[in-house]
Amino acid sequence: MNIAHFQKPSRYAGSEVNIIRKGQEARVKAALCFPDTYEIGMSHLGLKVLYSIINNIPYASAERVFAPWIDYEKYLRQKGELLSSLESRRPLKDFDIVGFSLQYELSYTNVLNMLDLGGIPVRAEARGDEYPLIIAGGPCAANPMPLAPFIDAFVIGDGEEAVKEIIDVYERVRGQRQRKEFRIQNSEFRSKDELLKALSELEGVYVPAVHKPDRRRIKRRIVENLDEAHFPEATVVPFNSIVHDRIAIEVARGCAEGCRFCQAGIIYRPVRERSPEKILSLAHKLIANTGYEEVSFTSLSTGDYSCLLPLIKTFNRVFLNQRIAISLPSLRVGSVSRDVLDEIKSVRKTGFTIAPEAGTKRLRNVINKNLEDTDYDAALERLFSAGWKNIKLYFMIGLPTETEHDIEGIMNMVRHASRKGRELTKRSVNINVGISAFVPKPHTPFQWLGQMPFKELRKRQDYLRNTLQRGGFNFKGQHVEVSLLEAALSRGDSDMALLVETAWKLGCTFDGWSETFDFQKWLKAAEMTGIDIMSRAEREYELDDKLPWDIIDTDVTKEFLMNEFQNAFKEHTTENCRQVCHNCGLGCGEKIQGLGVRSQESEYNVRQSDIMPSCRTDTHHALPIRIRMVFSKTGALRYLSHLEVVRALLRAMKRAGVPLTYTNGFHPLPKVSFGPALSVGIEGLNEYFDAEVYAPVNTGEIISKVNAVLPEGLRIVRALALGVRVKINDDFIFKYEYEIISDKTLLNRDLLLNFMQSSQHLITREGRTIDIRQMVEGADMGDGILRLAMKDAGGTKVRLYEILEAVFRLSKDELYGLEIKRTGIHAERQKQSDKPSMTEREMEKAWLMI
Repeated sequence: MNIAHFQKPSRYAGSEVNIIRKGQEARVKAALCFPDTYEIGMSHLGLKVLYSIINNIPYASAERVFAPWIDYEKYLRQKGELLSSLESRRPLKDFDIVGFSLQYELSYTNVLNMLDLGGIPVRAEARGDEYPLIIAGGPCAANPMPLAPFIDAFVIGDGEEAVKEIIDVYERVRGQRQRKEFRIQNSEFRSKDELLKALSELEGVYVPAVHKPDRRRIKRRIVENLDEAHFPEATVVPFNSIVHDRIAIEVARGCAEGCRFCQAGIIYRPVRERSPEKILSLAHKLIANTGYEEVSFTSLSTGDYSCLLPLIKTFNRVFLNQRIAISLPSLRVGSVSRDVLDEIKSVRKTGFTIAPEAGTKRLRNVINKNLEDTDYDAALERLFSAGWKNIKLYFMIGLPTETEHDIEGIMNMVRHASRKGRELTKRSVNINVGISAFVPKPHTPFQWLGQMPFKELRKRQDYLRNTLQRGGFNFKGQHVEVSLLEAALSRGDSDMALLVETAWKLGCTFDGWSETFDFQKWLKAAEMTGIDIMSRAEREYELDDKLPWDIIDTDVTKEFLMNEFQNAFKEHTTENCRQVCHNCGLGCGEKIQGLGVRSQESEYNVRQSDIMPSCRTDTHHALPIRIRMVFSKTGALRYLSHLEVVRALLRAMKRAGVPLTYTNGFHPLPKVSFGPALSVGIEGLNEYFDAEVYAPVNTGEIISKVNAVLPEGLRIVRALALGVRVKINDDFIFKYEYEIISDKTLLNRDLLLNFMQSSQHLITREGRTIDIRQMVEGADMGDGILRLAMKDAGGTKVRLYEILEAVFRLSKDELYGLEIKRTGIHAERQKQSDKPSMTEREMEKAWLMI
């Protein structure tokens, strides 16, 4: 299948660096499904961790499946093909275990859609022994009820240990999976009921078919020691630019702040920190194995990591020559010092987000956001004084007890940031403002409250959008309808499953995407099922009511949540639980103290043997030299775009330890230049790029090292060291050679002959008339292969698909069904000089190798 015509075809190509493919030794085959696009799913750290854990089990394998975008889903349904994994192209229905990561309630329709596309009935009651076990985990599993009729088992809490136990139980109870259509040879094969019963006995696993709401509660799984928990040392490196296109290392889990709206702050308690030595060791291996240029230290509150400054100082010292940048996620105001900011910007300034959440101190007290106006002012001063000119501020609207005064407070804080930035930087600064509607979540102190009425939420959001945009600020806000639906689903009961299923049948998918969200279809589903979305979102519970999610035990007691609920309406704050225990029920004792005792160290010792060679290279006195690399792009990687090829090759150079030189300035980049872009779907046998590296270099050694770390489909063919900086200028035009393979019915010889005999052939491109005949210098057809010699003409670049479409009158489907290779690129001087310079001779020498 040719996937070139799909949006972002590299989503479906597979073959990435560090992909794991197992054979028959994998007796238990698991599909890790993320119910969103590849770019979202591959940014999720939990998916990478589980992928590594399962593939480290000798008898098990994990493969990835992502929600196909609209165009690819349409193709699958039209062709009757099944959704399959990237690793083996195995259809979803042929796995033993299918697991979903539930990060967002508006992905629920995608869960059903993926099951259906994979040939699996969506309802658990309709699935017999011939179908995979369907499991799910993630933060949304804290209230499993809206998806309970579709899922066989939910993992509650941390999954690192639970997933290994599930794999073990499956292997023990079912043995090697057998299908109904084959004779069962394994005497250990048992029914699905027995498997579900065995799973229900595991801690932290909720099985809807076994557990009843009036029986024992399901205790959340908690990993106590992050240093001992599995963390991948090599992750799959995507070709395309994903949402978080960097290494992510979890420095801590849990948060001690106690914000009353925050579900993650409850369900990921207690605070546990990974040691700085472990973090640095992971960073070495991940950078060496991936070639990423940026590392993010992630947690719910990274600024509160007790060893942050010495960790960053050591990191910058070790990776100085590699230009590895550090990024931190959204930070608590006041948690990051000027010293930390100076260390972060020493390589390049990454983005910064400050989340005040509410516009006034009174409302921040209600939600337990311990932030004084003076703290906010000091944080802005540190950022702008350190050179930042772009920041993002994040607020919520619709918070409990919110008034118009609080809304105006948001505007005051934004204006103050702008004034402060102009005062300190002496120029206008860029303030991006994110606004989202408050959604009450299960297991939080606000779980008993309903969402603010829809019309009022919309009114407040419209006011902020209009006022901010008139003030010259960038506004980003979610549709209020999306927040309404999220509120209805997040605290929903099992009867919400019918609403989700009905909306999916009406065509709802990718509901979290503004371009695909269709609220009218959800309203139609609500009408068909008799479920009022607005009343569900706005529903309030009494403190002694039985809640749909009460079967889940987070270890945080209801008494604690009730006390925090009451403190909110008294506008009383609760201190960070690193300082004092508030008896939330966890009894975490020493576990919550983290590693603060070690934070006085200025830096950490790192063994030189742990540092990859390119980090140790002293390039201070080395001279740069330019090398030309000729490469091929074939197979599945023909679907990569030009920028994706650039990214893949540069990261391979870093993995191979090639000492690249970098530009100066705030955002250092490797000094490279690439040849003419190759269209998606076309193979290239002699493409090229130039890279500046530090001498001395051995081109043969570079070829060997880079090829050893390139993905299948990309190969360095040859390389040449250039004595001078060679540049192609306007005196040169590019010429290309192509081979096109197809049957005679598509590539009609008469049409080609007519074209070649004509003096011109005009087409319209983007409103301009161009003569494509001047671009074709020669054509030959024989043995089922069309060979074309082409050139850029009149400042217009060749577009092969465009020419083939015009000459042979092909449809889009016919075009993308052709097998095309670019076999050569040449540069030809338009004006020959009498005495070629040294630069010209070097250039001609370089082009002879292409």
